[in-house]
Amino acid sequence: MALIDSYRSNILRKKNELAKLQSDRANETKKIPTQTNKILSAKKAIARTKSMSTIQTKYREIERAEKELATINKKLADIDRKIARKETEIFVEEKKLSRENESEQKKRDTAEKKRIVETEKRMKEVNNILDKHSKLHSETNRSLEELKNIPEKITVLFIASNPINVAPLRLDEEAREIQEMIRKTEYRDSVSFVTRWATRPLDVLQAINEEKPTVIHFSGHGSDKDEIVFQDNQGNAKLVSKEAIVQTMMSTSDSIRLVFFNTCFSFGQAQAVTEHVDAAIGMTTSIGDDTARVFAAQFYSAIGFGLSIQKAFDQGKTALMLEGIPEESTLELYFKEGLNPNELIIVKP
Repeated sequence: MALIDSYRSNILRKKNELAKLQSDRANETKKIPTQTNKILSAKKAIARTKSMSTIQTKYREIERAEKELATINKKLADIDRKIARKETEIFVEEKKLSRENESEQKKRDTAEKKRIVETEKRMKEVNNILDKHSKLHSETNRSLEELKNIPEKITVLFIASNPINVAPLRLDEEAREIQEMIRKTEYRDSVSFVTRWATRPLDVLQAINEEKPTVIHFSGHGSDKDEIVFQDNQGNAKLVSKEAIVQTMMSTSDSIRLVFFNTCFSFGQAQAVTEHVDAAIGMTTSIGDDTARVFAAQFYSAIGFGLSIQKAFDQGKTALMLEGIPEESTLELYFKEGLNPNELIIVKP
């Protein structure tokens, strides 16, 4: 298990232990009024009676109740000490997690800088070869002729929204991994991956009109009422209904063949839009960041190798299983009535 996962597991476990202690404290606290009432009741009985035997009995009841109160207070003090220790442990683990996240980010940044440097170095080497060898002129012309036979390019429009007033998602990692997987595919030159960030509702129409995408990929939050969470002008969450999304697809679907709702509770939206597009992917419940990232990356990798949407969907679920992420049943694929899912290919060799 990676350090980050270990820290997260420790934090979750300790928070569960803290919750148990807080519950125990609440249960002990509930006992205090009962014992207090016993003492008050006994004192009232003493005040009303002149019977020595009754008075002695009531004093014994008071003594027992006071002992029980002392025991309760002792338990509460012990629980309070444990709560304080547990809160300190959680604080320490959270600091470790924060440091590890910073360390991992630095590693990723360093690797990206290295990749850029290596890419620039390779480009310089290519330019030097072109300059030194005139014979490459004819090969270049031949390559240009071959470029004419490349399949028609499709555009994948990645529409992301991460409002400031909801739990943050790692959408940038999802987009980066999708782009990287497309880059590794056989027909990568046939797939253009375009991103739109901090998307507001009207930005969707603008982006579709500009890019004329074959695939629309919504990434972000969804609600259990068939809504997608976009952003308003202040960056806060703004809900868009399923009906609005369906209307958007109906009014712009000339080039759109697939809509990928990588958002929670989106199966209703996916089902509805297949009245206007060939296929759609939605989620039956909430999903985690890792599920969204791993599935989407493998799905577009398969698309880039010229596989059908059904095959790509199956490979995405397989990737989740290989990674040990038990959420493959969360994803659902829907098709327009009458279409064969195994014949629907959007990048043809």
